[in-house]
Amino acid sequence: MAGFGHTERRNMTAVQKLREGFREGRYQYKKENEICRLAGVSAKAERAALSSLLKELEEAGEVVRDERGRFVTPEKLGLVRGRVQGSGRGFAFLVREEGDLFLPPHSLHGALHGDEVFARIAGGARGDEAEVYSVISRGVRLLTGTYYPEKRGGIVESDDRRYGTPVRIVGGLRAAAGEKVAVKLTAFPEDKLPEGEIAEILGRSGELDAEEEAIIRAKQLPAEFPKKALAEAKKAAAQPVTAEGRRDLRGKIVITIDGEDSRDFDDAVSLERAGENFLLGVHIADVSHYVKRGGALDNEAYARGTSVYFPDRVLPMLPEELSNGACSLNEGEDRYALSCFMEVNGRGEVVRSELCESVIRSRNRMTYTKVAAILAGDAETVAEYADIAPLCTDMAKLSRILEEARAKRGGIDLDVREAHIFCEGEEVKVEARERNAAHRLIEAFMILANETVARFLEGKGLPCLFRVHEKPSEEKASAFAAYLRGLGVPVRFSAENVLPSDYAKVLSSAEGSGARTVVNRVMLRSMMKARYCEENFGHFGLASKCYCHFTSPIRRYPDLVVHRVVKAALHGREEEAEKFASFVKSAGLRCSETERRAEEAERDVDDLYKTWYMRSHIGEAFPACVSGFSGAGMFVELENTVEGLLPSEGLPPDDYELDAERSVLCGARGGRYAIGDKLSVVCVGCDVGQRRVSFVAESELSRLRGSSAAARPAPPAKGKKGRAQPRPKAEKAKGRRPAKVGKGKRRRKK
Repeated sequence: MAGFGHTERRNMTAVQKLREGFREGRYQYKKENEICRLAGVSAKAERAALSSLLKELEEAGEVVRDERGRFVTPEKLGLVRGRVQGSGRGFAFLVREEGDLFLPPHSLHGALHGDEVFARIAGGARGDEAEVYSVISRGVRLLTGTYYPEKRGGIVESDDRRYGTPVRIVGGLRAAAGEKVAVKLTAFPEDKLPEGEIAEILGRSGELDAEEEAIIRAKQLPAEFPKKALAEAKKAAAQPVTAEGRRDLRGKIVITIDGEDSRDFDDAVSLERAGENFLLGVHIADVSHYVKRGGALDNEAYARGTSVYFPDRVLPMLPEELSNGACSLNEGEDRYALSCFMEVNGRGEVVRSELCESVIRSRNRMTYTKVAAILAGDAETVAEYADIAPLCTDMAKLSRILEEARAKRGGIDLDVREAHIFCEGEEVKVEARERNAAHRLIEAFMILANETVARFLEGKGLPCLFRVHEKPSEEKASAFAAYLRGLGVPVRFSAENVLPSDYAKVLSSAEGSGARTVVNRVMLRSMMKARYCEENFGHFGLASKCYCHFTSPIRRYPDLVVHRVVKAALHGREEEAEKFASFVKSAGLRCSETERRAEEAERDVDDLYKTWYMRSHIGEAFPACVSGFSGAGMFVELENTVEGLLPSEGLPPDDYELDAERSVLCGARGGRYAIGDKLSVVCVGCDVGQRRVSFVAESELSRLRGSSAAARPAPPAKGKKGRAQPRPKAEKAKGRRPAKVGKGKRRRKK
């Protein structure tokens, strides 16, 4: 077998020949020396090269070794591929596109949460169990947790309980008991705990700052920008703004509308009358003018994928010189933009559209609160902004037309409550964020611009990074239908082919009733997760046939990709635009991944701040509603969006069982709780490290006082300091056959 050399070309040829050998069966169930003999390889250098290539195929999951050490393709052994999702309770799940499989504790064989593995379907009582055969790659190489000393070194209990096992510390920095640390995993010994080195000490466990830093490290969110990226940003930001080669829109009334605490303004709007129609202008910061493809700044933006927003800080996709400076559409400053003009008729239809590069100057930096006040007729605010008050009124008229049009085509208006968490020095406050008319106005305009740009690119046959939201699976739609029937809500849709309008009608039928909240929640859970894709599958939630993200290039990389393709098309460089096709596919996967990472980090940090806030409210009663169920009881949500567990022991005494099909907790003596039900609860405990809040029903507090079911109220927290948690017992990995692990570097997903 010729071709085993050291050049990349020869290497690729050799890999292909190896693959062909396995595909044709020549190398199946053969050891390395047998493969060398069959391939006609005898020279020492070529044997070493072949060995290296076999390891490469093994690490990629293209071949595995059986119990006798022979190489074989996974298909020959009947193996399936997936990722382990731990539970924190011993068992785990094998997550696959074809459907998840259950992994009992005895079938993990050393595999841990996040690992990519091969497994055998083992059947089980329900036919959905599996057993890990080998580990392809370790999913976690850096974790955070609390350090506890032992006689022989120490251990770290992971913050992520899904990881399921402590880590034995064998080197690195020296930490004190109860300190929050970041651990770099170094080894996975057979029948022993994983080993690692302390890479960073973050502070005391239970401190707000330390816990937040731990989340950032665990999600591998980059905080500092590379020097080259910063230098590029500084140089780009220093460029003067001119109207050369662009449409000069500085004479138009253009405004931004954002939150009071916003610092990066990447969208502005204008509106004029065009006879009976409206001429809407959506002007988006031209980030692509400053961030050149393939540069250090672009590479860093791609790696980050999105800005990440926390209550006390932002981890931006772009350095501050651009995100808050040159790219931000600041009031009274000339800025480069990519403008989308849309002429909209009285039925909400775009009858004409145009895209162009422009220069704009924002007339006013408006907030949602101020615009809402204008629309509500607040005399003082109207007088203060007399020059743009009529503009705001016209914008409100157009937004209502667009909302009605979207509702007519079946768009789903989910009322998702969000938290507004803000810090005043050391004090944390949590409130429910109110969605007013100004929020809906901007939302309607941005949706329209995103649809218009997506149609523009699709109409020209150019690549586009679509924002797709596929219809619910038949299984989830059926479960949702069954739940609705349990509530007495009419079901008039087919689970096999559910339409957006079907879901919109369900919400409409529940409007004005107590079931609206519960229907809203369960519907959201039944739907697919939106993602980025090079193919257009439409957007189910918006009932849109063609949709992309165009309006936030300062904070989202997909928008920047779309801008580059649009600008290439505007300049007649369609060949250049077509070259984006291969990149768009990988960018879709990468951007979907970074979006999920950012969302998880934001949710975890929000939960952390909510838990910290509730520490000063232990012992207080709150109105709440049932938001979900678990094996331990049910979850309740306060009016400020704080959610916590109310165990069954904290409810009126009864023998409770969960009716999973209808999501109802039923008691043998008449107790009954469904999602959306109202009750009064008392906060009885907060675990900052685990970001958990505990409640009991107010009616049961006196009965449970002093019992284990109701934690004793802790003193209110002061400042950002907390106490270290008591050391838990370390559990050794006994009685497990270690999984085989492919050696080498972990592959990067794109």
